[in-house]
Amino acid sequence: MTTQSKSVLVTGVAGFIGRYVARYFSEQSWSVIGIDNSAPENAPVANLAAYHRLQLPDPALNRLLQEHPPEVCIHCAGRASVGLSITDPATDFYTNTALTFELLNALRLNVPNCRFIFLSSAAVYGNPELLPVRETQSLAPLSPYGFHKWQCEQLCLEFTKVYGLPTASMRIFSAYGPGLRRQVLWDICRKAITQDSITLQGTGRESRDFIHALDIAKALMVVVRSAPMQGEVYNLGAGTEVTIAELASIILDALEYKCTPEFDGVVPAGTPLNWQADVSKLSALGFTASVPLERGVKTFANWCRAELVGV
Repeated sequence: MTTQSKSVLVTGVAGFIGRYVARYFSEQSWSVIGIDNSAPENAPVANLAAYHRLQLPDPALNRLLQEHPPEVCIHCAGRASVGLSITDPATDFYTNTALTFELLNALRLNVPNCRFIFLSSAAVYGNPELLPVRETQSLAPLSPYGFHKWQCEQLCLEFTKVYGLPTASMRIFSAYGPGLRRQVLWDICRKAITQDSITLQGTGRESRDFIHALDIAKALMVVVRSAPMQGEVYNLGAGTEVTIAELASIILDALEYKCTPEFDGVVPAGTPLNWQADVSKLSALGFTASVPLERGVKTFANWCRAELVGV
């Protein structure tokens, strides 16, 4: 399939993953239309054919879809905070589940052949029964965020089965990369750069499967080109389990920081203990992660230093 002059609509294009998706698809000669509620100066306009500032749901979306019908829609918008979903589940529901329904329905009405990719989360698994976790394992979310991502996956399946809209959902594990100013990598880097000692949450034995945002964008392209789009789900990780203690050691080595971090032993509510993705389903489509963790962490640590210190 040629990608020349293909068009993709990216929601949440000013967000962390949205920026990587816009840049990568633009580099692959796609015409990228971006939607976000951020001011244009905060959007990656250099990688966009057009930018529309919308607070979805917005009736203007219907006009946009009619005037510039995309072949693909990648849905990056939505709140991505386990903690905030616990304290404010209503906002999390509306910005994830309800918003996804509105977007799917707008596509159904205006561009019923548009391929829709939903960015889900490994949070749907909670604490998996087995590692590495396969897409077929039972789901047991621990937070409203996880439940709402699961609901969005079901909406994608609904619109495929009932209306024939081609959809797929990507269960992203622990995304990272320059531009991410939250979560564990940022937390460790920030404390190492600005403090004399480092105390982190948990025991250090908790584990995650880290996937660079550039690899997320590449995986989305693979799904666009090769997936059946029948409402199916894919794990999107590197397939490697890394403990937080191991991650901290890699980061501190990259920063040449000589302190040993301490752990407070407290695991926040809604936080799973151990994650590792079985990525064989996505690999069968032709995807292989390309950014080794050590190299990705070194780049991230250098970016953090420049952000926090200026050099």
